[in-house]
Amino acid sequence: MQESIHKYFKIGTIQWMSHPPADRDVLTSIRQIACDDFFDAIEVCKFDTDEARAKAKKMLEQGHMTVCYGAQPRLLGPKLNPNDLDEEGRKKAEATLLEAVDEAEYLGARGIAFLAGKWAPETKEQAYAQLLKTTKTVCDYAATKGMTVNLEVFDFDMDKAALIGPAPLAARFAADMRTMCNNFGLMVDLSHFPTTYETTKFVIRTLRPYINHFHIGNAVVKPGAEAYGDQHPRFGFPESANDTMELVDFFQVLKAEGFFNAAEPYVLSFEVKPWGEEDADIVLAGTKRVINRAWALCE
Repeated sequence: MQESIHKYFKIGTIQWMSHPPADRDVLTSIRQIACDDFFDAIEVCKFDTDEARAKAKKMLEQGHMTVCYGAQPRLLGPKLNPNDLDEEGRKKAEATLLEAVDEAEYLGARGIAFLAGKWAPETKEQAYAQLLKTTKTVCDYAATKGMTVNLEVFDFDMDKAALIGPAPLAARFAADMRTMCNNFGLMVDLSHFPTTYETTKFVIRTLRPYINHFHIGNAVVKPGAEAYGDQHPRFGFPESANDTMELVDFFQVLKAEGFFNAAEPYVLSFEVKPWGEEDADIVLAGTKRVINRAWALCE
């Protein structure tokens, strides 16, 4: 493409993936990302203290960035399940998602993203009903603040083993939710397509009416290989599924399906983290190079 990618997308990164907590503190990370004009958007998650949250809010305002909020760590860390068959467990997951809406609003985000919980084949439909219940409550609350709620589509049997789940089931769930809440949508992630055994074209075409947000990244889906599962290694990681040409295909499909929107650009964030002893800043720079090259090759 001859035109800048920034014309059609707000390019972002998932802060806690680009700079894991063991690598650097969250405020240092946010400042670095906010000072880099490659990024139009940033995705943040729960803050440990009121002081850190307030300082982050000021930096994000100064940086003139689109702020997005990921509630996934709120669920994954304490192992909360929004489709828990146990009602007490489901309500705990619901409660933290409602808190996430408040925190996101304070930080200037216009919505939150989350994921479904684990499931079992014999109780799949009951879990589906529980997830509908949780999501409707969160959507109704977010609607009072003019905010959206996006469910991220994950693998269903490989790593996170989330209920939602392959693209056809995600489409069914989104259709059900849209009959009740018009502020619900889906987030799709290139790094998850190999983990659900689906192609970019299949996922995007299947979920086309419901997609609000994009992630890109990589995955290793060869059993026994290093970084196997939903680990988000860098593009080109040994025996991994995605590199420059897979991202070219992703961009080509988005263009064909009408997602290049200069008037209201979608957020497109990369979810890539350093593996082992890798240098976070080098991995960040390498990811930018892959994006720039893939975009240049997009027809």
